[in-house]
Amino acid sequence: MLLNAVEAGQGAPVVLLHGLFGAAQNWAGVQRKLASAERRVIALDLRNHGASGHSATMDYPTMAADVAETLAALGAFPAAVLGHSMGGKVAMLLALQRPEAVRRLVVADIAPVAYPPRLRETVAALQAVPLRPGLTRREADAVLAAGQPDASMRAFLLQNLRFETDPPHWRIGLENIAAAMPALEGFPEVSGSFAGPTLLVNGGASDFVKPEYLPRIRQLFPPARFATVAGAGHWLHAEKPAEFLAAIELFLGA
Repeated sequence: MLLNAVEAGQGAPVVLLHGLFGAAQNWAGVQRKLASAERRVIALDLRNHGASGHSATMDYPTMAADVAETLAALGAFPAAVLGHSMGGKVAMLLALQRPEAVRRLVVADIAPVAYPPRLRETVAALQAVPLRPGLTRREADAVLAAGQPDASMRAFLLQNLRFETDPPHWRIGLENIAAAMPALEGFPEVSGSFAGPTLLVNGGASDFVKPEYLPRIRQLFPPARFATVAGAGHWLHAEKPAEFLAAIELFLGA
């Protein structure tokens, strides 16, 4: 599947991959900063997200193949690939399966391991929003609060509910994502490793990359280096964009 791409700047290609329920637009500030340093920065909407197509097939091999197909069509091989959360898993698998496509790899606050189903309640809350005529954002937010108490997270999720139609509709392929959650929580069994430059940037206040994950990271990405954005949670590039950029700029420009 060819993915929707948002481009900025010219130069060596840098690809940005968003996390679950995100979109290319989430990278806007980071994209502008990276593009100002003579880089061609390409933010992609992964399948079932943003303006990209919807499909009942949604797993990491398929999503990595989408990215490879799109970058080939854009003439953006090889690229520095930066992915956050779900997008980080896509980036890691792309590097492992298509190393010729990845010049450098940056993974933001995720590891190549299976995670517990921590977002199932959020998915169920999204499915519970009644897409009826006249539905307001305030009413949708109130329904979401039952499964997602964090107001900032609800605001992020509601970016996917489009109110320009009546009734509103989900921009994301919500039912496809819900069915794919077991695959998205996991990570494929792979052999081999990626020998290219790799940087894992983690939030200092996040629990997504635990010490017990390090052996698997080292096995798959032997040259991996690590950086921490102090005080940042899982959404480190949104919570502390300047610190996040400082952690990756030197690596991308090396």
